[in-house]
Amino acid sequence: MRDDPRLPTAPGFWRSPLRGPWFTSVLGLVLLAGLTVLFVTGLLSYAAYNPDLAPVNDKTPDKGILGFYLFAWPTDPHWLYRLNQGVHVTLGVTLIPVLLAKLWSVVPKLFALPPARSLAHALERISLLLLVGGALFEFVTGVLNVQLDYVFPGSFYPLHFYGAWVFFAAFAAHAVLKTPAAVRNLRALRDEHGPRDEHGPRDERAPRTERDPGPGADPLVSPRPDAPTVSRRGALGFVGGGSLLLFATTAGQTTDGPLRRTALLAPHGGPDPGTGPNGFQINKTARYAGIRPSETGPDVWRLVVTGRTGTVRLTRDDLLRLPPHSASLPIACVEGWSTSDQRWRGVRLRDLAALVGHEGDPPDVFVESLQLRGAFRRAALRADQVADPRSLLALYVNGEELSPDHGHPARIIVPAAPGVLNTKWVARLTFGDL
Repeated sequence: MRDDPRLPTAPGFWRSPLRGPWFTSVLGLVLLAGLTVLFVTGLLSYAAYNPDLAPVNDKTPDKGILGFYLFAWPTDPHWLYRLNQGVHVTLGVTLIPVLLAKLWSVVPKLFALPPARSLAHALERISLLLLVGGALFEFVTGVLNVQLDYVFPGSFYPLHFYGAWVFFAAFAAHAVLKTPAAVRNLRALRDEHGPRDEHGPRDERAPRTERDPGPGADPLVSPRPDAPTVSRRGALGFVGGGSLLLFATTAGQTTDGPLRRTALLAPHGGPDPGTGPNGFQINKTARYAGIRPSETGPDVWRLVVTGRTGTVRLTRDDLLRLPPHSASLPIACVEGWSTSDQRWRGVRLRDLAALVGHEGDPPDVFVESLQLRGAFRRAALRADQVADPRSLLALYVNGEELSPDHGHPARIIVPAAPGVLNTKWVARLTFGDL
């Protein structure tokens, strides 16, 4: 049965002449670099939420030792989260054709029999299965989240976080096992493109090891390949072209100017929504969040601020009488999109902390919104974020009052923070131990 060419367990079932150690090695080395960057930027993105600060920020409460690397996320440079998440999402989308090509190139190994010929071979097979399953899970859930069409059961945050660790553990093990062979295969290709030998020009469609497998050849090489219809360079060009197309239709969501119009695959790409000072990207509207105009009018809305010396209740006019400050900061979302720097004006968070007895060295703050549904209705900010003079309870943006969708009557804006921590429709601030 193993040698029946009609079954995928037979080497002769897989007949593409492109499969072989060189093609797989090139794709593998690209993924080795790209997926490492993807994993690191993903961990940094998670750290930016300050999940060890307060339970409301921690969407993976059972992470245990997986949170060993967490640190207090800084406020400088102010574009840090915008850059990190833009790289993470854009690179993830760009690598999709490379990942699919890599999986296609190694699919015969998934069906190879016997399942394990030795301990090393068994470890390689296990790492390969975890790698394939983990990669598909991470890329699929990531794309669904970016496209605002998440359909998996459970929260995206823990599934993507734990899945990333399983995937990268398998990826690291597989890289240790296979990188030396990949480097050897590429060196063999370099040697192959030396001077012509006595048998005439070399076939540029496949390296020698793929043309003449011989005994004990790589199992990816078909013993009876079909006639080639494209060279290996052509195949890599096709994969690279697909990646370039995805890059061109995604990267614009993190930049300014005309490139935003090319971000066709980005959920908030293309032209900025609306016009005027409030005409820049939003994640959720006031209607979606359940914000009613009757709750935000000047006769109804009050900001409740609590701290060491008690509680004060401030109207919008009270806030306008406090010293105003301005800051130019972007909004950057976990989905990868971001705005350019917007000019915000309002009251510094550290000045509000001083109103309730926290002068000079403001503490952490717990922020609550009028929002009725959705994630991060409540969020915590670290003391360093509160103390930064650019951290505001914003009342205006670009010289105009905040629109309802941008958080009227007041919203948080903090440098380098994920967009969800820039709480909109703020109702209460509690300074002190969280």
